[in-house]
Amino acid sequence: MAPSLDEPAPIDMDAPLKAAPKLVAPEPGIHSPPTRILSVLEPPNRHDISEHCPGPESQLAGKGDACAGCPNQSICASAPKGPDPDLPLITARLSSITHKVLVLSGKGGVGKSTFTTMLAYAFAANPGSQVGIMDTDICGPSIPKMMGVEAETIHISSSGWSPVWVTDNLSVMSVQFMLPHRDDAVIWRGAKKNGLIKQFLKDVEWGDLDFLLVDTPPGTSDEHLSVNSFLKESGVDGALLITTPQEVSLLDVRKEIDFCRKAGIRILGLVENMSGFVCPNCKNESQIFAPSTGGAKQLAADTHIPFLGAVPLDPRIGMACDYGESFFDAYPDSPACGALRNVVRRLAEGIGLNPDEVISQNIDEEMTSGKQL
Repeated sequence: MAPSLDEPAPIDMDAPLKAAPKLVAPEPGIHSPPTRILSVLEPPNRHDISEHCPGPESQLAGKGDACAGCPNQSICASAPKGPDPDLPLITARLSSITHKVLVLSGKGGVGKSTFTTMLAYAFAANPGSQVGIMDTDICGPSIPKMMGVEAETIHISSSGWSPVWVTDNLSVMSVQFMLPHRDDAVIWRGAKKNGLIKQFLKDVEWGDLDFLLVDTPPGTSDEHLSVNSFLKESGVDGALLITTPQEVSLLDVRKEIDFCRKAGIRILGLVENMSGFVCPNCKNESQIFAPSTGGAKQLAADTHIPFLGAVPLDPRIGMACDYGESFFDAYPDSPACGALRNVVRRLAEGIGLNPDEVISQNIDEEMTSGKQL
């Protein structure tokens, strides 16, 4: 057909879209039982903060001489002062948790969440241990997928929110359980993310746990500051840092080490993940990410922090995570599983526990003692 010679109708480029794209996930309280999802004051614009600003929690906030002319003066003057009133509630709620460990990494993509799940399964291999994972990666919650509970939802009772149970002694809490659809994006500012983390600590009925592993997003930002401030009163055993061998990853881990020291967080140790590649056929190991500057072991020596071990890259780890299965249970005789077992034992020593009471040194001892892996 010949093209039409009529002039095309003019297009109004400023006209609104016929339907707004659904990019922002609704607040979880709208679509799930928890209804007290936060209403938090947005923080002042940092670009407008005076050099001599007393800080929004100070009794002089909005009233001091340095506040004159600040566009945030009225906000700071009316904001609550002093310590967070919810801290005693958080401390009371977490009093039944014996050990709390933060899992940090300065760089994304180093396998931090993957390592958190394997660490949880390793602790839970002892049927006498109760283990929980708190996923504080609000914008990229991958823990539920890796644990095989992505389709679960949160239940609420008179005692609080109930975490999702993976096994009889392993539970998980994540924002993923609160989204109406699995692919909905969570596009929140820091204040909302911080408020949800507070609710994970204040409103979740964790029960009696031996270990609570807190999986954090990459970096040294809002979520990390919130977790540290909320857990300060109840006590944190320390942070486990995850990296890969190459300098690009170590560069950001150095910043994470600096963050921990400035925030007063004890560093339990450094783990080098994806340290070499294990062939699934011949079981030989080769270097994929070459440690051009000495890797995590050299960094640990330079910064005087414990080096807990190196875990090789095994393609079956990725498959296990995709299918929501435990690599630790499925391949207990793999080199990666053996390396992870050694990391768990050293971590147990770092928090003052007897490694033999936390996890056996090898699979033969586990089977001999009657523990099911």
